[in-house]
Amino acid sequence: MWSEENNRLKKTFTFADFQEAFAFMTRVAFLAESHQHHPNWSNVYNKVIIELTTHDAGNVVTEKDHKLAQAIDQLSS
Repeated sequence: MWSEENNRLKKTFTFADFQEAFAFMTRVAFLAESHQHHPNWSNVYNKVIIELTTHDAGNVVTEKDHKLAQAIDQLSS
């Protein structure tokens, strides 16, 4: 479930291991590029933390963020 805090949509994804987490990040990278909207994210071993905010709208959550979040969820299911 995505949560909204500090003008960002945020979600932590957990995988079996680092390789699965990194593969997910690669898929998200291509997806983000196709949306022309790029996440703030971090990875430690099997966890990927993604934060979405629209920089050119003043760092607030917009429809662009919600659409990318929905598309990212489809990758992880």
